[in-house]
Amino acid sequence: MMNVVGQPDTVVVLGGGSDIGTAIAHRFAEIGAHQIVLAGPHQSTLEISADKLEGLAPHVATEEFDATMTSTHADFFSTLTERYGDLDIVILAFGVLPDQQPLLDDPTIAVDAAQVNYVGALSAMLTAANVLRRQGHGTIVLLSSVAGQRPRPMNFVYGSMKAGIDAAAEGLGYSLQGSGVNVLTVRPGFVYSKMTTTHKPAPFAATPRDVAIATVDATAKRKAVVWVPAKLKFVVSGIRHIPRTAMKRITR
Repeated sequence: MMNVVGQPDTVVVLGGGSDIGTAIAHRFAEIGAHQIVLAGPHQSTLEISADKLEGLAPHVATEEFDATMTSTHADFFSTLTERYGDLDIVILAFGVLPDQQPLLDDPTIAVDAAQVNYVGALSAMLTAANVLRRQGHGTIVLLSSVAGQRPRPMNFVYGSMKAGIDAAAEGLGYSLQGSGVNVLTVRPGFVYSKMTTTHKPAPFAATPRDVAIATVDATAKRKAVVWVPAKLKFVVSGIRHIPRTAMKRITR
């Protein structure tokens, strides 16, 4: 439940070993979260992230979570509630960002990526929604991407995964109206992180800290969508309205 000053008490970060996941956990700890649970498939990475939160939150824990093992997700969330009580914030900050060409050369790589970015995320999001609905409160935060807003030749496979899960989050938010549960979709542009070290920075690039500050602020305001940086909302709106023929020339 929320603490005495109205801040979330228990925050769960799926993808807690990622740069963005760690930054969001750090920001929630700064504003008074009592319990931070970092979940992911690699314990050593989670422990590094947990060390960065030392002294900020009274209780920091790590849990094993594999996005691709969807049959385990219900038990995973059941274990979380048994160990930590009500979950105030559940953040989906996991994902993979393969280079485009290998996905085109070997479609099995694309399918494997989709198992994480779409199938795993959908399973985790819907499972979390069931838990929070029963509680009667909470927020689900999905880390999406501007890449899902309009396909471009350079990353359309990845973008299609983000488009799909972004749409699912929007629809889930509608379905949860009146339940006490909110769904927040975070749409960052390029973010400097371990995931993007091999990718060329794009305009309006942000840091994990930028994403964290915007995300935590948006959860407090119970927003449905937040763009990072905010100006991307207007940039992407313009791109959406570029005619297809012109888009082909721009993104060639």
